[in-house]
Amino acid sequence: MTRTEGKEFAFTQIMRCGLCGSGVTADEKFKKLKDGSVNRHVYYMCTKSRDINCKNRYINESDLIKEMSRILDVIHLDELGLRDRIDAELKRYNRFRTGVLGAKKKKESVSELDIRNYAKYLLQEGTIMEKREILMHLRSRLVLENKKLSLG
Repeated sequence: MTRTEGKEFAFTQIMRCGLCGSGVTADEKFKKLKDGSVNRHVYYMCTKSRDINCKNRYINESDLIKEMSRILDVIHLDELGLRDRIDAELKRYNRFRTGVLGAKKKKESVSELDIRNYAKYLLQEGTIMEKREILMHLRSRLVLENKKLSLG
């Protein structure tokens, strides 16, 4: 995880700028709403370490997650690694169901699950660590260029 002034961001250090090849960093902004609540926005952008005049545009984290979900269908996943992860989650869930909820044992296997949908779920709902773990299984390098994510 990359920390910026004590902040942790899930998707830094896994992408390169598509225009200049620099890394991608993140920044957090807060917007106060009329009702007094606050919206948090995370933006990812080029570090400009290789080209101070790089014109690559920033992308909001929610849009970045949509881009990642869109290309997950074409990214080669290390399915064995994800399969092990899903298997561990299923075992944990089944222990919870039988031990806490008193449910009858039901055998579920990883082969019945869609690994890509699980990865998309974690990108949306997972913790920062879970998101990074999914992205560590990618065989392809991600490239961010003008709010679009592609394989490098």
